[in-house]
Amino acid sequence: MRVTVKIGTSSLTDESGRIDTAAVAKVAAEVAAAREAGHEVLVVTSGAVAAGLPALGIEAADRPRDARTLQAVSAVGQAQLVQTWSDALATHGLVAGQVLLAPLDFMVRTQYLHARSTVDRLLELGVVPVVNENDATADDEIRFGDNDRIAALLAQLAGCDLLLLLTDTPGLMDADPRLDERASLIEEIVEVDHDLERLAGGAGTSRGSGGMASKLAAAKMASWAGVRAVIAQADRPGVVADALAGVSGVGTVVQPRGSRLSARKLWIAFAVAPGGSVVVDAGAARALAVGGRSLLAAGVVRVEGSFAAGDAVEIVGPDGVVAKGLVSVDADGLRAMAGQRSADLDGGSGAVIHADDLVVLPG
Repeated sequence: MRVTVKIGTSSLTDESGRIDTAAVAKVAAEVAAAREAGHEVLVVTSGAVAAGLPALGIEAADRPRDARTLQAVSAVGQAQLVQTWSDALATHGLVAGQVLLAPLDFMVRTQYLHARSTVDRLLELGVVPVVNENDATADDEIRFGDNDRIAALLAQLAGCDLLLLLTDTPGLMDADPRLDERASLIEEIVEVDHDLERLAGGAGTSRGSGGMASKLAAAKMASWAGVRAVIAQADRPGVVADALAGVSGVGTVVQPRGSRLSARKLWIAFAVAPGGSVVVDAGAARALAVGGRSLLAAGVVRVEGSFAAGDAVEIVGPDGVVAKGLVSVDADGLRAMAGQRSADLDGGSGAVIHADDLVVLPG
């Protein structure tokens, strides 16, 4: 099997933000065991910002908020983080290969193909890719849960059979264990719905950027890409082997959906924040729900928000959000077109969102 193993900041660092070499060594040993068993493993590691803080004499509680400083801290921490992984894997005769990815590596077709080719070649050479977001040169701010999303996108890009999200809890619980001692593990999820997303809550620790909500969102992305996902505790003995073997109780298993989204549509559905909403009538909502249809101006009732051509928007019908897509016109242009038939528009094209740029979401 081919597996992406993602480990979060809270599982890799101590309370001061310093890298916990024992935690890295534990996961590295399990990666080595999986390789010995014939599996291919990619590692997505968080912790660059958290590792950079103590090196610069900054307390975790005083973590900067501005993007410029965060990027500088990340550049410092990334060097230490990769060296730690390289040393830990080397004790098992394995070579680590650093791979830094940016969101556009999954969105632009040529960059996507290049990234996939590089990852495949590293695995062919027996290298363990150690992947992180390219925080130091990102165009925008370091965002909530990016490495969880990147891990899910990477699992799709690399054609993985499994996405293993390692964190500091046993998985998704049916209640907050800090408040309810009777809270128990949800062992299997067939479909991630709004109730489960509310249950997942918010961010976990001050050192990390995600939390269970981010893990569940990544698992949902993986399931839509046809990849089985497991959310499990990083310090559980043999967690990688158990997840690969499908051992009961290893964590929360999110089963893959029957139909798969392409990398582009996976990105549109889950990794791009909507800039506004396009409200459509019942007929347009029904037509989109069938799948394979473009959104036409004739079905648009109202436009909410301010967005540019190429931005993502949610498409809202009478019963709620129907789909998400990339608009071909800006908000003002769409307001001027709303409700008009294609034949009545200049050029005769009323396509607001092309079918290739539109993802139908479950009800």
